[in-house]
Amino acid sequence: MKETAIYAITRQGAGLGRALTERIGADLFLPSRIAEAYGGIAFDRLVEAVAKNFFLYPRQIFIAATGIVVRSIAPLLRSKDSDPAVVVLDQRGRYVISLLSGHLGGANAMAQEVAQLTGGEAVITTASDTEGVPSIDLIAKERNLSISNLVAVKKINMAILEGRPVQIFDPEDQLGLKDTDIPGLIEERIEKEAQYDIEAPGVWVTWRRKTHLGDGLLFLYPRCLVAGIGCNKGATRQEIVDLIKATFQKNSLALESLKCICTIEGKRDERGLIDAALELGVPLISVDPSEIRSIAVPHPSEIVKRHIGVLSVCEATAILKSKKGRLLVPKTKGLNVTLAVALES
Repeated sequence: MKETAIYAITRQGAGLGRALTERIGADLFLPSRIAEAYGGIAFDRLVEAVAKNFFLYPRQIFIAATGIVVRSIAPLLRSKDSDPAVVVLDQRGRYVISLLSGHLGGANAMAQEVAQLTGGEAVITTASDTEGVPSIDLIAKERNLSISNLVAVKKINMAILEGRPVQIFDPEDQLGLKDTDIPGLIEERIEKEAQYDIEAPGVWVTWRRKTHLGDGLLFLYPRCLVAGIGCNKGATRQEIVDLIKATFQKNSLALESLKCICTIEGKRDERGLIDAALELGVPLISVDPSEIRSIAVPHPSEIVKRHIGVLSVCEATAILKSKKGRLLVPKTKGLNVTLAVALES
């Protein structure tokens, strides 16, 4: 399925929409009276088409008046970390407005992309962009860090806009700031947890599960934990998800830092594994047995070898797909599932 939906309501807008569709690979939605002529997907009412498609496409482009678009999307809005990127432009392509999810959704970048194609001007109103300073949510997105408490984003971005220092506790340098400064970000680097002032705005980068200590403290979680899974045939999604969640909680690991679920090739079609990965929002990666036979594990099993041909599934796949990183949680057993968790090196 395509990532971008384009909507237009006039013939001139439909012509521009058709041209954009061909350039960026989008689905074009048009009123029934003109859809066939311009090769679009027909709708009777724009508000109904938007309601149907809003969360199916992470990128939404409207060639229409801003007011019409606002009224169409308003009942659908949830939060800035889940709403799609929305861009609005006039039917001549002169002004391309980033309307919704400018940073996390990528609407600012999409507005610039579309403006280049139409020869128009991107209109971006987020304060950090107009002032030429960084935004912490965009920095996090660029570095593939998950944001846990969106309220703190406003506090951090306001501190950056006002030129106040921001505490940074990032012992593994997931932000990459030890060798590179971000212009406009005044850092106050914290070396130890005890030095952190929870009353001041700050960023804490960790794969450990943390309790939020205030609206000004932003936790960023790197995607660096790999869950290796072995399971019996027919193991359910619920059992797999429950074991992962319970194990992460017991070992103070942040579920937001889960990068992927991995297993042996012979288990890649297990419905429970597929559905568990979908529920947790991570990819399911399968590994050929030949890749893991040489991986040393703390808990090899002759029983597993007799049935599958390798001494380990959960520990071996976790270690392999973490780039032979550190095994944080060794083999943990459920009724039909085994789990190991490794930290990516």
